[in-house]
Amino acid sequence: MVITCGYAAPVPRPAATAAKTPRATTPRAPVNRAAASGGEDAVASDTVPGTQRIQAVDRAIALLKSVAASATPPTVLELARECKINRSTAWRLLRTLEHHGLVDRDPITQRYTVGYGAISVAAAVTDDTLVRRVRPLLTTLATATGESVTLAVAKRFNLVYVDQVDPPNVMVPNWLDKPLPLHATSGGKAFLAWLGPDERDAILPRELQRYTPHTITDRAKLERELAEVRTTGYALCAREYEEFSSGASAVVLNTHQYPIAVINVWGPAPRNPVKRLHEIGRAAVTTAEEVRALLD
Repeated sequence: MVITCGYAAPVPRPAATAAKTPRATTPRAPVNRAAASGGEDAVASDTVPGTQRIQAVDRAIALLKSVAASATPPTVLELARECKINRSTAWRLLRTLEHHGLVDRDPITQRYTVGYGAISVAAAVTDDTLVRRVRPLLTTLATATGESVTLAVAKRFNLVYVDQVDPPNVMVPNWLDKPLPLHATSGGKAFLAWLGPDERDAILPRELQRYTPHTITDRAKLERELAEVRTTGYALCAREYEEFSSGASAVVLNTHQYPIAVINVWGPAPRNPVKRLHEIGRAAVTTAEEVRALLD
């Protein structure tokens, strides 16, 4: 630019002698916008395509589950190792869970237990939630065995039957909400087998009622059968509650090996001799294990 009579006059620029050579560009990899917006905390689900999980929430839940599953109250270091989380990250997450009352920390031992805040969360769970998740597994078992399948949940040292799936074109009795004797049914014996001796003493009557000639009324004999149930994983009922029906059941255990639900298969006794009941029992064990995995 030059100054002419006090004005700035533009200076003409020479034309470019050659066109600029375009720069070679490397194709950019597609950006995971969901992960970018969530930073390090956003992770893709490995199990359900198209879903999104938050890493911090995943880790906090893993810590809470680990505390609940521990036989003895764990320390933050033990929890970090168990959940494969950095110790400082585990400590921050546990502090957050403690703030909300979901875990409790002993100020002397610095060990963690499940907090009372978890009780209100657990109390909101309904049988409908469990039934909805488990129903497909019950349907599969009913189709495979050709018999009626029921789901019972443990409540206050007793069993409540909350769902029933019947095979097509078969007339069967309805067991829902019916109180059934624990010592005379396969579901009851599967449940009793995993209670402690003191718990069994507390809930079983001093005299075991006889319903059919096959009902076990001798306590020592019942204890021997319950020991076998703990070995095989399933219990049988061969005409013990009703002359015309028999069944096999397997229990769903929590991480502390305590019964939380029972899978029962019932059918007419003539169609289900003891040999077939054992086969049904093993199938019920498989379903119970699938239910346990579903609840993890």
